[in-house]
Amino acid sequence: MTPDYYNTIEKSCFAEFKDRGSKFIAFTFPIADLNAFKERLAEIKKEHPKATHHCFAWRLGLDGNNYRVSDDGEPSGSAGRPILGQIDSKQVTNILVVVVRYFGGTLLGVPGLINAYKSAASMALQVTPIVQKPVEVNYSLQFDYTMMNDIMTIVKQYNCTVLSQEMQLFCQMSIGVPKNRMEEVMYKLKEVRGAVLEKY
Repeated sequence: MTPDYYNTIEKSCFAEFKDRGSKFIAFTFPIADLNAFKERLAEIKKEHPKATHHCFAWRLGLDGNNYRVSDDGEPSGSAGRPILGQIDSKQVTNILVVVVRYFGGTLLGVPGLINAYKSAASMALQVTPIVQKPVEVNYSLQFDYTMMNDIMTIVKQYNCTVLSQEMQLFCQMSIGVPKNRMEEVMYKLKEVRGAVLEKY
């Protein structure tokens, strides 16, 4: 059973953690897909070309199965997993956390690394505002141009997201309907003459 709401972030933040000369800078990013992840990671690598490691973890979607971790050359399990653990402790999704490390000359050992990556990620997540968003189901909607006002009133009233729209004599629109308002929205849209609604 999928929930009606999920937690995510809408803006990026960062925090810094230091241990025995090594500096760990954690960045949080909202991401919607893999392309956004690749773009953000490339940006960080460009901003911090001299960093020893660029470790990360991301999670996408609502089923809990879509995630990835990277230790980027650190001992296995010492960076990416602790970062993901912090994401999961906050129960957020559609998020990327990158922790950049500048080596300070002293080896921290695996327990020290786990603590450093976990702490940096935790600090960044603490300063990143978490927002609750409704889980949406996507529908394509077709209607006559004369019905535009009625349709837009329903879309706004029930906080549906307009994903795309083509406005001609006969209009086409893709909308995300909040799961917990589904029945009301379906009922209202059926009342609009000539509107065709299909799930996709």
